[in-house]
Amino acid sequence: MYKLYIKRILDFAISLSVLLLIAWLLLLLALVLHFANKGAGAFFFQERPGKDGHIFRLVKFKTMTDQRDEKGDLLPDEVRLTRVGRLVRSTSLDELPQLWNVLVGDMSLIGPRPLLVQYLPLYNERQARRHEVRPGISGWAQCHGRNTISWQEKFELDVWYVDHCTLWVDLKIVFMTIYKVIIRSGISSSTSATMEPFKGNN
Repeated sequence: MYKLYIKRILDFAISLSVLLLIAWLLLLLALVLHFANKGAGAFFFQERPGKDGHIFRLVKFKTMTDQRDEKGDLLPDEVRLTRVGRLVRSTSLDELPQLWNVLVGDMSLIGPRPLLVQYLPLYNERQARRHEVRPGISGWAQCHGRNTISWQEKFELDVWYVDHCTLWVDLKIVFMTIYKVIIRSGISSSTSATMEPFKGNN
C-alpha cells in the first residue's frame, strides 16, 4: 500500500509545501550561481531515466562553468567547479530544484538516484531493477557512501531499497541524509571531484 499509493501522496504534499516555504532561497541561490558560473546559467537540465526507464528532464542548480579548452572540449569537472558551486554541492543545495521533479511525479523524495540515460544498456538484469521505483533526491546508496563507493556497491544498495521500500526505511534515509549533509560526507570519489562514469560490468 505504501509503495504503490501512500508514498506518492506524501511526495506531492511534502514537495509542494517545501517549495512554497523555500521559494526565497531558491531565488537567492539562482541569482548567486548565475554570476558565479560566469554566464553559464544557474540551472542544469539533463534527461534521466525514471521509473520503468521512462525518460524525464531533471533539474538541478548548476555548480560549474562552461569553460572549454582550445579544442572546444569542456575542461575537467574539478577545474569548472566554482568556489560557490563547491559549497552548494557540499551542502546538497544543488539538489533542491529536483523538488519540482518530485511534485510533477518524475521522482520521489527517496529512491535510487537517477543516473545517465547512456547507462541503461550497461546494466545487468539485477542492476536494472533500480528502475522498478521512482528515482529519488536521496536514497539508501547516498546514505552509505554516495560518491565514495563503487558502482557495483551502489547498485546493490539500490536493489536492496527496491525490495525494502517502506515508510520506516524512508524515514531512516531522511534522518541519515540530514546527518550526511551536516558532516558533508561522501561528496567526492577518491579520484575525482564528482563520481567517475559507469563503464559497465566488465
